[in-house]
Amino acid sequence: MRDTDELRALRDFEAGAPPLDDDTRHRVRARLFQAMNGPAPAAARPRRPVLRIAVTGVVTAAVAAGLLVAVQHDDGSGPGATARKSPSASAPAMRNVSAQTVLNGAAAYEREHERVVTPRDDQFIYTKEIIKETEQKSGVTKSHVDETWRSVDGSKASWIMEIGHGWWSPPLKPDEGHWPPQDWGTLKELPTDPEKLILAIQGQVGGGADALEDLGDQDWSHIHFSLAGLLKLVPVMPEGLRPAAYEALGMVPGVKVVPNQRDAKGRTGVAITYDDPTLPEGAVGFGGYFIFDPRTYEFLGFRDTRTSGDGAAMKTYTQLSYLDSWAVVDKAKQRP
Repeated sequence: MRDTDELRALRDFEAGAPPLDDDTRHRVRARLFQAMNGPAPAAARPRRPVLRIAVTGVVTAAVAAGLLVAVQHDDGSGPGATARKSPSASAPAMRNVSAQTVLNGAAAYEREHERVVTPRDDQFIYTKEIIKETEQKSGVTKSHVDETWRSVDGSKASWIMEIGHGWWSPPLKPDEGHWPPQDWGTLKELPTDPEKLILAIQGQVGGGADALEDLGDQDWSHIHFSLAGLLKLVPVMPEGLRPAAYEALGMVPGVKVVPNQRDAKGRTGVAITYDDPTLPEGAVGFGGYFIFDPRTYEFLGFRDTRTSGDGAAMKTYTQLSYLDSWAVVDKAKQRP
C-alpha cells in the first residue's frame, strides 16, 4: 500500500471500526515516521510533516476548511506583538476583532489560569475528552467519552482512546520521533516565546530559518499544521507552552475569525480557522475550528469534520469536542 493510501485509510478511520491490530499499527507507524523524516521526492511538493495522533497514528478527524484571509493586525501591532494582560470584559464586536487579538487574548487567559504541573517520568497523564458527532445527512448524534493515560516519558505502554475505542500503545523506541511530541521531556525543551517556537518548529519540520521574514507559504503551511497539532493533540503542556502556541498561531498569515460558532455544550463562541493556501482549490487542510469565549477568550473546544467510507457510501460527521478534565496519576487506568 502506498503512503498516501495509508494516510487516507487513517483519515477515514470509522467510528464503528475496531482499533488497528498491532501489525498494522506498527507498519503504519514505520511508514509515517519514514514520511516525516525522509527527503521529499525530486520534482514533487515537499511532504507535510506527519502528525502521529494519539501516539498510534490513528487519525480520528479530517477537519473542516475555512477561507483564506490575510491576518488583520491590531493598531500598532506587528508580527511579534503579544498580549500579556487579560482582555477587557467589554470585548469589541466580533466583526472588528482580528485572529491575532483572539489568540493573544487566549494566551493571556491561559497564563492567568493554567495549572502548573511537574510530573515524574514514571507517572501518567490522564485526560477525559467529550466528543459529540453528528452525521450530516441523517442528523443522528452520538456522544463519546474518551479516557486516555499517557506515559509521561513514553517508556511505558499508554492506554489510548479515540471516538470510543481504546487500545494499548507500546512504549516509544529510543530512535522514534514524531510531531507533536507527547513525552514531557521533549515538551519542556520547546520555547515558550512564540517567535522562537515558530523558528524551532521550522527547524524540525522544514529546515532552519533565522527570522519570520524568511518564511514562505509552504513554511507557514507546515508551521500552522504543527501548531494546530500541538494544540489539538497535547492537552496538558509545561507552563507557558500553550500560551506561546496560541500567540504563534496568531502570527500565521491566513488565520481568520469566524463568529457565532457553537461548541459541544451549546455555547456561542468565536472561532479561529485556517485554509492552507498551498493546497489545491477545494482541498481541506488540518486545523478545524478552535472555539473561544467571545469576551474572556477562554478556550471552549474544537469543531472538526470527519469522513468515513468512499463514494456513495461516504459519511460526513460534524465533530464537537472539549477536554472535560485531566490529572497526573501513578498508573495507567487509575482515575483521579
